[in-house]
Amino acid sequence: MINITIDGIKTSVPEGSTILEAAADVGIDIPTLCYHPDQTVKANCRVCVCEVDDNPLLQAACSQPVYEGMNIKTRSPKVIEARKTILELILSHHPQDCLTCIRNKSCELQDLADEYLIRDLPFEVKTRGFEKDESTPSLFRDHDKCILCRRCIDACNIVQSVGALEVENRGCESMVVPTLGGSLKDSPCVMCGQCVHACPVGAIGEVENIDKLLAAIADPDKVVVTQMAPAVRVALGEEIGMHTGELDMEVLVAGLRKVGFDHVLHTNFTADLTIMEEGSELLQRLTEGGTLPMFTSCSPGWVVFCETFYPDLMDHLSTCKSPQQMFGALVKTYWAEKMDIPADKIVSVSIMPCIAKKFEAQRPEMNASGYRDVDIVLTTREVGKLLRMTGIDFDQLAPDKFDSWMGSYTGAGVIFGATGGVMEAALRTVYEIVTKRELEDLNFEFARGFDGIKHAEIDLDGTVVKVAIAHTLAHARTLMDQVRAGESPYHFIEVMACPGGCIGGGGQPYTKANVKRLERIKAIYAEEEKMAIRKSHDNPEVKKLYEEFLQEPLGHKSHELLHTHYNARPKKAL
Repeated sequence: MINITIDGIKTSVPEGSTILEAAADVGIDIPTLCYHPDQTVKANCRVCVCEVDDNPLLQAACSQPVYEGMNIKTRSPKVIEARKTILELILSHHPQDCLTCIRNKSCELQDLADEYLIRDLPFEVKTRGFEKDESTPSLFRDHDKCILCRRCIDACNIVQSVGALEVENRGCESMVVPTLGGSLKDSPCVMCGQCVHACPVGAIGEVENIDKLLAAIADPDKVVVTQMAPAVRVALGEEIGMHTGELDMEVLVAGLRKVGFDHVLHTNFTADLTIMEEGSELLQRLTEGGTLPMFTSCSPGWVVFCETFYPDLMDHLSTCKSPQQMFGALVKTYWAEKMDIPADKIVSVSIMPCIAKKFEAQRPEMNASGYRDVDIVLTTREVGKLLRMTGIDFDQLAPDKFDSWMGSYTGAGVIFGATGGVMEAALRTVYEIVTKRELEDLNFEFARGFDGIKHAEIDLDGTVVKVAIAHTLAHARTLMDQVRAGESPYHFIEVMACPGGCIGGGGQPYTKANVKRLERIKAIYAEEEKMAIRKSHDNPEVKKLYEEFLQEPLGHKSHELLHTHYNARPKKAL
């Protein structure tokens, strides 16, 4: 332990601690911009500078280690003046359009400018004059707002191992740019959106579709139907001042009806359906000599990653569409028939934790019904804005039920929102189909937690199935390299592109720390534990769907509507 004094407080901290960590231990907040708790230390913005002993040079708190007897001042006049000047310099190269920025009121730079009472800039405001990069259906880049913190590069290159962003030039000429070309479309970007969470300002964000939704709601000839992914509810409350997981599901249904949705259904229904199709596909591959290991295909960022970096391994991907796309295909066929609504009048809207879902919805393969499966994709953040815009007061709403036919779901569908959830849900069903016995314990504990790669062996009456789970694309790359080298021992592998799975998706409420993602995972499992039905094959509406429409898993109708194919894509052609 090291003895130090910080703002007059004597304390002891572990050897190797930084000033920033030591300050946090005693409840002192030091401002940061380039610092990220789950990334490497960069120390390039200098907003966190502090006075140390009699050193004439201020030290960056995020990188400076403490030493015995160190005396630190974090809020002295000299420190405050230096931080204010640093912020003024950053703002002098930053567009002054806060009111119309996607990060207005959720911008770290804006918060610090207010905290340090910056009212006038002593320097000439001069931006670089770059145009927005709006080349993808999921993400845009506003390069003029980049403050060179490089957090997006860490997220893309280290957490995701994608390498779609890099630094060009040096010194004051430095710029964060897409690799391999001038736009995101020309880079190997998979549109996972983790760069959006990493960015402290509005230099990168999701393409918003709220106006498209409002136009559809206002059209009297359209029937607006929404589906909601399992990770949405647990995080949506964060957008409207609630704690993680606090927003009641049925109250949320009532709120969505107030917004103007004609019918409210749930993606969990097709999560259960995905287990029926994907589980059957796995068993078919195991018994008939199909390509193994089989990879899940629920995460669209992961699918693009596979298409881009591992085109030689495309046969390992499940042919199942994601739950979002399965839902879209069925809502314009099966559900439309049940409700006696013409398919061309239906506007299929999905509420997703994922930015890559916007790209997935526009894939040319996703229209097997003759209509686009999903017309509009909104992120959790967009729905939060929509709820605030329409003034929904959840305290005044009575709970409401999901619509029938595609609104029923089980606990297995709920846990799709967390890393390992798809695997756990699949094993519950596959085990009972193969063994013809009910599971005594439905909880596959090995599948839970935040470890990057998890694995286990499951005994199905003498047939041992080896499974693995990965979240983040860097961990997926590790497993893919094993497969490519012919060294993979696994039969079935779940991959989620984002940290923690869908609960950490690029479209979830802004967070730069995995601590918040762990809270969401806890809320997912707490919800699942309360479910009366916890196995996908016990979902009564899924059973009825097969009886009345699909006939059987992997049948002709299922292949037509619920399965697809993927294509190798050059790194410069997203």
